[in-house]
Amino acid sequence: MGAAAVLLRAALRRSRPAAAALLLPRTIPSSPFPLPPPPTGRAIPPLLPRLPFPAGFGYSTVAAEESRTKGKSRRSPMKQSRVDFTKVDAALLPTIILVGRPNVGKSALFNRLIRRREALVYNTPGDHVTRDIREGVAKLGDLRFRVLDSAGLETAATSGSILARTADMTGNVLARSQFAIFLIDVRDGLQPLDLEVGQWLRKHASGIHTIVAMNKSEALDEHGTLTSAAGEAHRLGFGDPVAISAETGLGMAELYEILRPLFEEYMFQLPNNGLNQDDLISEAEANEGDESKLPLQLAIVGRPNVGKSTMLNTLLQENRVLVGPESGLTRDSIRAKFQFDNRSVYLVDTAGWMERSGKEKGPASLSVVQSRKNLMRAHIVALVLDAEKIAMSKSSMNHPEVVIARQAIEEGRGLVVIVNKMDLLRENQRLLDKVLEAVPKEIQTVIPQVTGIPVVFVSALEGRGRLAVMHQVIETYEKWCFRLSTSRLNRWLRKVMSRHSWKDSATQPKVKYFTQVKARPPTFVAFMSGKTQLSDTDIRFLTKSLKEDFNIGGIPIRILQRSIPRKASSFKSNIKKRGSTIIRMKTDKRTEVSDPTQS
Repeated sequence: MGAAAVLLRAALRRSRPAAAALLLPRTIPSSPFPLPPPPTGRAIPPLLPRLPFPAGFGYSTVAAEESRTKGKSRRSPMKQSRVDFTKVDAALLPTIILVGRPNVGKSALFNRLIRRREALVYNTPGDHVTRDIREGVAKLGDLRFRVLDSAGLETAATSGSILARTADMTGNVLARSQFAIFLIDVRDGLQPLDLEVGQWLRKHASGIHTIVAMNKSEALDEHGTLTSAAGEAHRLGFGDPVAISAETGLGMAELYEILRPLFEEYMFQLPNNGLNQDDLISEAEANEGDESKLPLQLAIVGRPNVGKSTMLNTLLQENRVLVGPESGLTRDSIRAKFQFDNRSVYLVDTAGWMERSGKEKGPASLSVVQSRKNLMRAHIVALVLDAEKIAMSKSSMNHPEVVIARQAIEEGRGLVVIVNKMDLLRENQRLLDKVLEAVPKEIQTVIPQVTGIPVVFVSALEGRGRLAVMHQVIETYEKWCFRLSTSRLNRWLRKVMSRHSWKDSATQPKVKYFTQVKARPPTFVAFMSGKTQLSDTDIRFLTKSLKEDFNIGGIPIRILQRSIPRKASSFKSNIKKRGSTIIRMKTDKRTEVSDPTQS
């Protein structure tokens, strides 16, 4: 028996050493059948034959597998939600608002939940970085919900101040929320202002389920300081707090376990669980063939204090962003979605576009960078001008505004110019006529490459011009998405080339065919015969003809050139030749002539 065990053990070592080592990971203390040591001298766990050993002896491989399986089950992932939130209409998703005193990490948690760096995050203990309400769709595990980032609450703010107006705005959006996350800075401990915010929530949000989150908990001891901080947070009266870190992601699993049953209960109370079984097709899939029906990205840009935020509130028909006489109120680029004429429009209000002078520090410098990023993402750029400043100055556009307009055109975006504050010129007809006449002319002067840029005169404060702005934006967007078939373009090309007066007919470039390769913006390619290229004058002539004949003025149009080698065309003509081909074959004696058509 002992010799057989030695042979079996050696065979296992040669074939599957890992499997042999896993049979018995520990040495048996005693055995009625002792085995001699292996000849190599290395200690190998003894192989046990199938014999009845006393209890406690030996090590069962089945038990080892069971223990490993149990270990895996203990490390199983968190529970999955019973509701598929990916199929729920975005308007019916549960909404959470983030509240707390200033500088506790609300914007950092907002960025963590939406998985993008949209909200500005900056350490300013004595000031508010966030002043407006930001909204986004959050993703936490398999949960999907809407999250609102609010400004820091300060109940002691004087009436009419910026802090008081931000608190009023936060109170106005509480009606749209079903849940609230009350953030406190656990490193600072419970502050008197935290208690005041708690009282404010109990007064204004009594029907909202509030969760206390102790932010910035990554550096605290789990059993020491963190435990005492949790006991102190109970004084707020909102139940057990959860320790999180918006910067590192600590505590997101615990937050998930708290939110999952709350969201499930909320969704089960909705009719049909908020699912639209008849229409689960996304808007992009439904409008796949027509690009002009896809969601529109509209960015409102301009210098500080020209009325951009007032214009956004007018278009949305609600007080969404903070407005006032102070310059530079908006810091974050606020993104909002609304429906107009059965079309989804994503509206972005950017911070005031300022020249980089080196004096901007902190949130102001971050606002400029964020505004430029949103300009690159937009489809249509709405440049807002101040009518009063235009009337009092010699020019309609200053240097920063010219930079914005030219950069939008160079990036291939549609441009709409909005002249705001026309109500201030109502009593002075001379200045009013000056503005109405000067702005379109100067726009054409500073941007000569695009003709017919639309100009709309409005008064955002009075709500006048809202429909005119949106109709002009939609019209520009449809032109921006315009497509033409190749056959229609080539018929147009033959007509337009015949009426163009060329300087020298001998050097006239021959355009073989003309096609559109993309839209948004419309981009065309002229395939030329040989190496002759169209001059800049010819390109401008074709561009102007396209805009006039197809009514697509006011947007950037690009025309590219490609050369077709003449050798390629001659090679194709040689292939089409028919008839016998004489092939001369050389031999040692004489030259034979053969006709391959007779073979």
